[in-house]
Amino acid sequence: MAQQQRILVTGANKGIGFATVQTILEGGDNRFVFLGSRSKQRGEAAVENLLDDHPEFEGRVQLLQLDVADDASVEAAAGQVAGQFDEDAPLYGVVNNAGIGLGSADMQKVLDVNTRGPKRVCDAFLPLIDPDGGRVVNVASASGPNFVNRCSEQRQRLLTSPEVTWEQIEELMEEAVAIETEGGDFEEAGLGDGSPYGLSKACLNAYTIALARENPNLVINACTPGFIETDLTRPMAESRGVDPEEMGMKPPREGTRSIRFLLFDEPGGTGWYFGSDAERSPLDRYRSPGDPPYRGDDE
Repeated sequence: MAQQQRILVTGANKGIGFATVQTILEGGDNRFVFLGSRSKQRGEAAVENLLDDHPEFEGRVQLLQLDVADDASVEAAAGQVAGQFDEDAPLYGVVNNAGIGLGSADMQKVLDVNTRGPKRVCDAFLPLIDPDGGRVVNVASASGPNFVNRCSEQRQRLLTSPEVTWEQIEELMEEAVAIETEGGDFEEAGLGDGSPYGLSKACLNAYTIALARENPNLVINACTPGFIETDLTRPMAESRGVDPEEMGMKPPREGTRSIRFLLFDEPGGTGWYFGSDAERSPLDRYRSPGDPPYRGDDE
């Protein structure tokens, strides 16, 4: 058997994360997944459900309890993984999937999970990833580029700059929280409509750029899973009194395409953002699935 590919997927007890775990394991007997879950109980139930449907996965999936919004929880999870294997780099990759926020107006909370969460995970787990071609996939959203498109030119330059730093991203997030707290004007500040979710995903894409630049031996990219029916999106349909499918939402399994592509195929670059069709997409505007891929500075 080939060397085992061990992958952590956060927020994996349901939705796109759960579907990602399943499709990863279906891809080969040499794959092992840490199913990350904030709740131990829900994580255990997810593992049990997965093994009930796929007994052949026995021994290749393991619950890893971690709350991406809690430093101590993430560090403890990384310590557990490090102590479990007698290897310097026990992981092949990390999928930062955990997220909240389409219906939340709590700027601080959304940013702490959707943007700072992946950074916490990467800070703790990057030392455990194979330094020769290991993978990191940050699950973002088309809400990120759409948010950037509504920003001022100055903000757009920052959020798409190849030289953007985490310190700049953190400063921007703190400014946004202050605007919300003080009842300021997001549009006047060059931050469009001030959507917490959109900002969090735009900042996640910017963090992906910075992280890839700082870790050139790894393959680090971001992607959108598409318009998928999950706990985040379902309330949109419920509020309109329609079926999610009528709104164009697809099942979670269809949201794993770009994630799997970035984990196991050759994306052609690092620090990029990809659409749900696994094609490179711009950071400052929406690209529809099926449209020609973004070519970077050539466009």
